[in-house]
Amino acid sequence: MNFQPSITKEEISYLPVETYQGRIVVVDGPGAVGEAVTRLTSGGPVGFDTETRPNFTKSQHHKIALVQLALGDTCYLFRINRLGSFPAPLVDFINDGSVVKVGLSLQDDFHAIRKRVDIEPAGFVDLQKIVPSFGIADISLQKIYAILFGKKLSKKSRLSNWDAETLSVAQQQYAALDAWTCLRIYQFLKL
Repeated sequence: MNFQPSITKEEISYLPVETYQGRIVVVDGPGAVGEAVTRLTSGGPVGFDTETRPNFTKSQHHKIALVQLALGDTCYLFRINRLGSFPAPLVDFINDGSVVKVGLSLQDDFHAIRKRVDIEPAGFVDLQKIVPSFGIADISLQKIYAILFGKKLSKKSRLSNWDAETLSVAQQQYAALDAWTCLRIYQFLKL
């Protein structure tokens, strides 16, 4: 199975926008963490991503605010900044090699997490390392998704305040979509 190797930003601009249709669960209290992790370990691969409030000056440095983990029908948004610390069940999940977790540019995510807690990630698949074997040269999430599914991913909320008191609907949709698309790409290429 080979695909077109690349796609231009102009070509992407004409594509319809993808939307996330699944359920979004915001995990911002310690009591909900264990239940969410139990659900995530109960079946199949999981899409993975993180969000950090952007830095607009060199003197600003923000820690990871959100970890997104998506199943086929549900995405869990772990609000690390609201949980007070990185929850032990989530650390255990990240370190669990028995669950396949799929993301993109994972070293950046791991580096951001390690600023908060010590982790030994296991069971991760980085899409940037897989897609070249299918003839795809572009390795950004938006371009990979456009090549495979003919839809574009909106990046409007990417530079928003992930430390906000409450995540907006647009932020939740964006965050869920990023993790879910990683899972969808993996499942499509593995079939």
